[in-house]
Amino acid sequence: MAQAHTSTAPGGGSPPAFADATRDETSLRRFLHGLPGVDAVGVEQRAAGLATRSIKKASKLWAIDTAISMVDLTTLEGADTAGKVRSLCAKGRRPDPEVPGVPSVAAICVYPDMVATAVDQLAGSGIGVASVATAFPSGRSSLKVKLEDTAFAVEQGATEIDMVIDRGAFLSGRYGQVFDEIRQVKAACGDAHLKVILETGELATYDNARRASWLALLAGGDFIKTSTGKVSPAATLPVTHVMLQAVHDWHAATGELRGVKPAGGIRTTKDAVRYLVAVREVAGERWLDPRLFRFGASSLLNDLLMQRRTQLSGHYSGPDYVTVD
Repeated sequence: MAQAHTSTAPGGGSPPAFADATRDETSLRRFLHGLPGVDAVGVEQRAAGLATRSIKKASKLWAIDTAISMVDLTTLEGADTAGKVRSLCAKGRRPDPEVPGVPSVAAICVYPDMVATAVDQLAGSGIGVASVATAFPSGRSSLKVKLEDTAFAVEQGATEIDMVIDRGAFLSGRYGQVFDEIRQVKAACGDAHLKVILETGELATYDNARRASWLALLAGGDFIKTSTGKVSPAATLPVTHVMLQAVHDWHAATGELRGVKPAGGIRTTKDAVRYLVAVREVAGERWLDPRLFRFGASSLLNDLLMQRRTQLSGHYSGPDYVTVD
C-alpha cells in the first residue's frame, strides 16, 4: 500500500517541510499561491509529445495487464442494484474467465449503500472496495452529513473512500475550509485509504489544479483524483501531468508516496497506454503500481480485454467475446 502518513492537522502531523504552510489560513494561502505557475503551453506540448510514443509489441501485453490491475471498476448510477454490483464484482475477480493469466482489477467502486454487497462478493479476493462519499458528486452538503456519509461507507466495509472537495469553497479562496474538510474526512476513514476528487473540469486552470493537488496532499489525501466522471471535461493528459508532478515533488520533499487517479473519459487501451507513459515519464517507474496509480473507469476494461486477446491470438477479438457492461 502507499506509505502511511499522519494527519496534517495544523500544529499536528504535518511533514516538517510543510509545517509552516498549514499553520493557519494566511499561511496556507501564501503557500498555495507561492507555488510555481504552470506553463500551460509547455504542459500541453509535453503531454501531446508523450502521447505519440509507441511501445514495443513485447511490452504491449505487460502494459495491458498493468492497466487492468489498476482499474477501479465503477458503477455509480441511481439505478444500481445489488445484482448489478454482484455481476461487476464477478467481472472484477475474473475479468476474462476463458483466458488464463488475466489479473483482477484493483477495486470495485460503488455508492455507500452497495458497499456491503461488494464486500460480500469480494471476500478473500484482495480486491479493494471503494465507495464515493461526501455528497458525491456535487460535494454540496454540511460537513456533518459528509462525515456521516464517510463513516457509513467505512462501517459497511469500504477499504477506500473517494471524496469530493467543495469546489465552490476552493474557487472562492476558502482554502482553510477545504483543508479542514479533507482532514476530517481522512480521520473518519480510519484505516481506509482516501482519494480526494478535485473535479479539475470545474477548476478551469492548471494553476488551480496544482493548488488543489497540493492542498489535498497537505490535508492527508492518499490519492488525488481528477474527476467524478459526472462533469466534462473529466480526466485529461495535461491535467494528469500536473497532478503526477505534484506527487513526485511531494515525495521528493517528504519521502511519502501518494497516488494519482484519473477518472472519466478513459475508454480505450490506447488511452490507457498514454497515461502509463505519462506516469513513467513524469512521476517515475515506482508509480507504475496499482497502489499508486488507478484508472477510474467502467468501459475501459472491455477494450483492454479485447486488445489482450488480440495480442495473444494475433487477430482482433470483438466485443462479442467479452462481457460488456
